[in-house]
Order: sequence, then structure tokens, then C-alpha cells
Amino acid sequence: MSALPILFEDGEALVIDKPAGLPVDRPRSGAASLHDRLDGLKLGFQWPPAPVHRLDQDTSGCLLLARNPKALKRFSAAFEARQVEKTYLGLVAGEVAEESGTIELSLAKISSASDGWRMIPAKKGKPAITHWTRLAVCDGISLVQFSPVTGRTHQIRIHALAGLGFALVGDPIYGSPDSRAGRTMLHASSLVVQRGIKPPISATAPFPADFRALGFEPVP
Repeated sequence: MSALPILFEDGEALVIDKPAGLPVDRPRSGAASLHDRLDGLKLGFQWPPAPVHRLDQDTSGCLLLARNPKALKRFSAAFEARQVEKTYLGLVAGEVAEESGTIELSLAKISSASDGWRMIPAKKGKPAITHWTRLAVCDGISLVQFSPVTGRTHQIRIHALAGLGFALVGDPIYGSPDSRAGRTMLHASSLVVQRGIKPPISATAPFPADFRALGFEPVP
């Protein structure tokens, strides 16, 4: 089992580059998860670090871990107060015509016995805002940078579909599986967390190899 890459480290925080396919929470099946790797990330500290937020199992990139309970409480408050800048890269299954924009679509959760649960746009749902910029287009796929203002479940995935008109490549819930991709193509590329008088936590995750395999390169 290879070590998880550490993108930022100090006395109260770690930011790791979470690999695609690794769930943050332990699945009901009992399969491997980040939870199983936390003791290995103690690195001499008393407590194993705790995830401050969540990334979907397929999503790779920046994940913030708190190294003690007080830091966990403060970082969680920063997320709730929107004192966190998150940037994602996504491959969208279509050619996005416009260069940039903002998607404001409130979201609600629905579920059924046959299909399970999913998020949908709903006027009476929770407000959700995402800024986006098209970075490149290749072979009918668009590389899009997403900057969510809010942090709703599946926000970028449903905003891509309902706001841009195309699901993320490989998304099995809001789009369809894609033989060109082994996962939903979403990557948490950077994270900045304000800490008052302390310097902010700032981390950038490397551009994913599976994005390169589909013909894309980092955009300066």
C-alpha cells in the first residue's frame, strides 16, 4: 500500500492528495477507505488526523485533515463560514460553448427504492452557487475549472449537468459510464483555508494522469 502524498503539513493540518477510488468514510461493505490509513498519517502526533470535509470516492485531489480536535473544530467552522477557497477541475462530456459563467441552482435530495438517492435542482432546495471557466476542449470533451461558493452534496456534478448541459465524463449517476474513463472525472485541484492571523493553509494537487490520458494538459 503506497503512502498518500502530502501536499501541506504543519502542526495542526495536513492536506493529502486523495487518490481516485479511495472513499473517505468506511463503506457498508467494509472495503478499504481513508479511515484505514489515518493511523499511518499520525507522523509522530498523538491523534490520527481527521477529515474536515468530504470528497466523493471517485474525486481525486486536495483533502484537508485536522491533527487535533481543536483544529478540527476551527477548520469545520471555516468551511461553514465560507472562509475556504476550493478549485476543482472537471472533464465535461461535451463542448461547452461559453468561456465562463456562474451557476446558481438550489439543490434537493430525492431517493427511491429502485434508483437510490441523487440530487436535483429544486427551487425549495438549499442554495448552491458555482463559478466556472472553460479551459480547453479536446475530442468533444471540455476541461472546466469549477469554483464552488457553497459546498452542497454532488454540487459540481449536478451543476455541470443542469447548468452547462453536460454531465462529467464517466459520471454513473448524472451521466453515464465512459470507457475512456475509469471514474467520474473530477479533481480537487487546490484548497486555501484562512486561519485568522496565522498564514492560510494552501495546497495544490498535481494534474491527474487520467486527465492527461484523454488529451489534456495543465493550463497556466
